[in-house]
Amino acid sequence: MIILVINAGSSSLKYQLYNMNGESVIANGRVERIGMDSSIVIHEPTGKQEVSLVREILDHNTAVKRVIDLLMHPEHGVLGSIDEIKAVGHRVVHGGEIFKQSTIVTDEVKLEIRKLFDLAPLHNPPALMGIAAVEANMGDVKQVVVFDTAFHQSMPQETFLYPIPMVLYRRHKIRRYGFHGTSHNYVSRKAAKVLNKPLESLKMVSCHIGNGASCTAILNGKSYDTSMGLTPLEGLMMGTRSGDLDPAIVPFTMNKEELTLNEVNSMLNKHSGMLAISGISSDMREITEAMQEGDKQAKLAFDMYTYRLRKYIGAYAAAMNGIDVLVFTAGVGENSVVLRKTVCDGLTFLGIELDEERNGERSKEARVISSAESRVTVMVVPTNEELLIARDTYTLVREQV
Repeated sequence: MIILVINAGSSSLKYQLYNMNGESVIANGRVERIGMDSSIVIHEPTGKQEVSLVREILDHNTAVKRVIDLLMHPEHGVLGSIDEIKAVGHRVVHGGEIFKQSTIVTDEVKLEIRKLFDLAPLHNPPALMGIAAVEANMGDVKQVVVFDTAFHQSMPQETFLYPIPMVLYRRHKIRRYGFHGTSHNYVSRKAAKVLNKPLESLKMVSCHIGNGASCTAILNGKSYDTSMGLTPLEGLMMGTRSGDLDPAIVPFTMNKEELTLNEVNSMLNKHSGMLAISGISSDMREITEAMQEGDKQAKLAFDMYTYRLRKYIGAYAAAMNGIDVLVFTAGVGENSVVLRKTVCDGLTFLGIELDEERNGERSKEARVISSAESRVTVMVVPTNEELLIARDTYTLVREQV
């Protein structure tokens, strides 16, 4: 079965085309700068030359049409007919409390996604536009939505509720939702498979460390607690997001600096984190290079970042009364040797011991990087959210097509 996976953003659309017989990628690509007359389309068909085009693409409907045209292009395409695509899977950031698992798109599902716009104003609207664009260009093809928040719906009340008046939860559903759930779900399953152990038997901490970052405590195969909250702002220090801070800082800063609510929100989401402390960049690679060249602010940013990450890992080990597996994933987690070493060197009280040679290896495969003597298995597991979306889509539609 051929399945198309779409991740629609406000001005971008990423896609991967899978043949689920072997779970191979047939093609992938992205459309950037949607809404402009100089949009960029990059198409990478497996086994063929990459194609890069500049076109006027003013909306998601046109973006999907361009993707379909390339997939069926006589020279650059990989399909003979659009009918070969049997289903489309979409990443949707916020599913609220309504969606506890992936689901087939219906009019009711679309209405519920729209109701959640207030909780994810930057992410859910373009996801719905992606769904509408597929409907406009591919007719009645089955569509499935996979939610970042769904994996975390297993959290108990003591971890997802905030200690604020309960009326705010009852009226507005203010609670911890968590994000990166598709990634945490994928890497936890993959880690258990590599270790040849039942996921349900493991106490695992998964660290999705990219420009956005989150930690999840996975107990008995389910999300028990996670660092991001009502929004992706809470938790770890990130590239441009502050992560945890005293909430009184918000009104104090608004008063002292005469900032509006939108301005302070922008400050915490786009102008904080490593960018704010280093004064250089939000990119861990650039921070690390500057630190190694003696830049004191870059070192401070790195030290703050790794310190907060260690705190969360330690807290989740305590929350689960132990830890069996520690997983690093996403761009920084998969590629930063120095970050993994720094974090793990500060967790020896848990019995963590890295194998320096394994940690220094460059590989795209899931692997163990801890020593044979380590009481906790430390792993690097490349994430593959698109594959999990394709798998969920296949599972839901295979009996209907």
